[in-house]
Amino acid sequence: MVSPDLIRNVVGIVGNVISFGLFLSPVPTFWRIIKEKDVKDFKADPYLATLLNCMLWVFYGLPIVHPNSILVVTINGIGLVIEAVYLTIFFLFSNKKNKKKMGVVLATEALFMAAVALGVLLGAHTHQRRSLIVGILCVIFGTIMYSSPLTIMSQVVKTKSVEYMPLLLSVVSFLNGLCWTSYALIRFDIFITIPNGLGVLFALMQLILYAIYYRTTPKKQDKNLELPTVAPVAKETSIVTPVSKDDDINGSTASHVMINITMEP
Repeated sequence: MVSPDLIRNVVGIVGNVISFGLFLSPVPTFWRIIKEKDVKDFKADPYLATLLNCMLWVFYGLPIVHPNSILVVTINGIGLVIEAVYLTIFFLFSNKKNKKKMGVVLATEALFMAAVALGVLLGAHTHQRRSLIVGILCVIFGTIMYSSPLTIMSQVVKTKSVEYMPLLLSVVSFLNGLCWTSYALIRFDIFITIPNGLGVLFALMQLILYAIYYRTTPKKQDKNLELPTVAPVAKETSIVTPVSKDDDINGSTASHVMINITMEP
């Protein structure tokens, strides 16, 4: 009979792979930002929330806090680096208002993590107490991370457009939450179950919105489309020249002569 721990480890490894895909899913979005040198209507909220969430989960999985959680540390450590790269790109191509907002949030997150680390390591002296304190924080901020796309979802409903809610990100978020919820239920860990269970719910809501508003999303026009060129046409101008009655033209008299002049553009 296969032991629950083995199944849990396998599910955890699969969860690492899916989570890695989740962290990489915004790459097309950031490639677009780099090409256009503008963040447009994309929001930094999900990436700021994910950065703090990764920091907390790395701390939670450390042996000094919650032993035997190396799979939690590995994937969130990778995620921490990736999110830092995303936020750097976002910062570079944002306007002054967004840069100021991001700077304040990042400074707040750094101070918060420093306070949590010092408070837990100096104030709680057992793994159980440390796991409880950090686990509760992980639940709170994990829920914030998974609910951060709600701002984008409200924008989708207002504009009836899913242009700024990437489908790939929603699909991978759903699979990621499903996998880690299963991981937590095999050997029950409430701190992993709650935020990932909510992640499944919020990702499912995004997929439903995508199905509803996909057809009403304006299609992008090809900027490289060339208009047909029209060959220049020679213009014919008529000039009326007055002629004296006494003038003889082709053996007859006339008061005016019509002269056709062809003008090339």
